[in-house]
Amino acid sequence: MKLTTTTTKGLALPPGVNDRTFWDDELGGFGLRLREGGSRNWVVQYDLGGKSRRVTLGPTTLLDIGAARAKAKDLLAHVRLGGDPAAEKRERHARAIETFGSVLLRYFVMKQRECRPTSFKQIERRLVKLARPLHPLPLASIDRRTVAALLSNIGNGNGPTAAANLHSSLSGYFTWLMGEGLLDQNAMLHANKPKPRPGRDRVLTEDELRVLWAALGDDDYGDIVKLLIYTAARRGEIGDLRWDEVDLDGATIELPPARMKNGRPHLIPLTEPALAILRKRQRNDRDHVFGRGKSGFQGWSRSRVALDNSMGGSRPDWVLHDLRRLASTTMHEKLGIPPHIVERVLAHVGHQSGIAGTYNKADYIVERRRALQRWAEHVDAIVSGKRPAAVVKLRRR
Repeated sequence: MKLTTTTTKGLALPPGVNDRTFWDDELGGFGLRLREGGSRNWVVQYDLGGKSRRVTLGPTTLLDIGAARAKAKDLLAHVRLGGDPAAEKRERHARAIETFGSVLLRYFVMKQRECRPTSFKQIERRLVKLARPLHPLPLASIDRRTVAALLSNIGNGNGPTAAANLHSSLSGYFTWLMGEGLLDQNAMLHANKPKPRPGRDRVLTEDELRVLWAALGDDDYGDIVKLLIYTAARRGEIGDLRWDEVDLDGATIELPPARMKNGRPHLIPLTEPALAILRKRQRNDRDHVFGRGKSGFQGWSRSRVALDNSMGGSRPDWVLHDLRRLASTTMHEKLGIPPHIVERVLAHVGHQSGIAGTYNKADYIVERRRALQRWAEHVDAIVSGKRPAAVVKLRRR
């Protein structure tokens, strides 16, 4: 029987049969499949490697007989040239469900093993939050224009530094995707990288430090900021501080390599004011000194807004990292601390590079403790009002 508009209208399933394909006598492999429930789909069947394979072309409601026959001829010709339409269709379907977001978890499992926790958190946040518009897109559909549009939007809404950081995280992800065989082309190749803002050189004045200190509350955030001031540590090093890193008897914090930007262990001598802050904390069987649950402190943005509000009209333009710059500048310029000791306090490794770094393995624990003690005394004198306000000169690093 030749399948035509007239002949197909009269086709129906015999009693007791729930699935049957009626084949066209003129074009071998072309047929109409009827199933119980009323579905009527055009199909093509062919043999390849001793096995029969079938491809559904579409329902009769969308494809008329002429279009279906033409499509069937094209597929059968493709088979004669060595193609495999069924396998190719499965491949297209598999690629369609491999979206930017659906593969992220595999990438994160790998990335978490090779990154410091703080670095991993940053990469995770960028790819989950900032790159959210890409999540539903099939990987193969993401091109350079799509990426450029996203980076432009992030640059306009979050700033050029956020866009530049996202560019780096996307580059790492797309390079991994290519290595896993999930992509044949890297959408990040030759994609313009936004220029981040120049590095900050902001140093708070003593007056500003006094106002800031007075506005700090007796809560997690207040204690964190005070510890950041006394220790000159980074935000994550104190915000994610664990009790097993704190030695109250030895008056030290010992941070493991995985928590340090330079990948090296770091010992922070604790002055008496810093120890007093930690001693008053209630451990309550928590792993972390600050925050709740299994992670460290999380309320950075909310707490900063509350602090700014409490400072009223005297809010200086500052970020937490500026406190490290204040400590460094003051130690260098006002307290006479040798530069290599200041660098060890800050856990910088620049002074340990080259020949000097090869032969000088000294930790200068005594000198660092003395430096932080002098810094703590300087801070206490300022915040208590026992010394007049003095402007700290800006120092470019």
